[in-house]
Amino acid sequence: MKKIAILMAAGATVLVSVAPVQAATQSAADPVRALQAKLKPGRGVYFVEKVSWSDGTDAREYGGNKGVFQFGRKGLSGYDITMEGGQEPERVIGIGKTVYRSGGVLSIVLKDKKKPWYKTTTGGGYPGGAAQIINAAEPKTLAALLRKGKRDKNSVTGTITVGDLKKVSPWVARIRNQDNGVKVGYTLWLTSGGLVSRLRSTWTTTENSETDAVTVDSRYTKWGAKVSIKAPAPSKVTTKLF
Repeated sequence: MKKIAILMAAGATVLVSVAPVQAATQSAADPVRALQAKLKPGRGVYFVEKVSWSDGTDAREYGGNKGVFQFGRKGLSGYDITMEGGQEPERVIGIGKTVYRSGGVLSIVLKDKKKPWYKTTTGGGYPGGAAQIINAAEPKTLAALLRKGKRDKNSVTGTITVGDLKKVSPWVARIRNQDNGVKVGYTLWLTSGGLVSRLRSTWTTTENSETDAVTVDSRYTKWGAKVSIKAPAPSKVTTKLF
């Protein structure tokens, strides 16, 4: 199967493809206030994601992600995501500004097989790969999506640039500035209580003269559940790639 080119923190050239609208029952609650009510230390939200791509003539499912966000006093304090789109699954744990990665290409690169976790202090946030680029657990991000999008009963559809996301979202702060003009199409769905139940984002990537449209479809459950994300055991961690 053709290998997909995806937006990384280092950046890739992307354009826009807007996701379709899906309507259901009206959500009367204020989504931002509903989210803020769940943002308590030691709590979080679980999610599963499907990733697909299309080159304009062929559309295929690329893989899936699953994970959890943990909240702190100042917003998102950590995450644990497993991405299964590559030849080998990759797991990424972010705690504050520290990120631990295991699997994927690291399973080949890391020489010390007794230390499968690679540690960096690059600031956390969006881990690249096929992870969801829009973070629905950030109140300012959610407010921007609601403001820029068009509401249709319980769904909101619109587009937002990476640059505008950076103004409100720590999640994407490390994406390179030359990608600030990148447009991401999105549709989010809300429960009757105003919480985000689903978020689908779509963009296109261009690499080596090949263009693919990438879609990440996220489903959220257990808003406010007890969550405890922990770093890997120090004996399993290295800071050396080679």
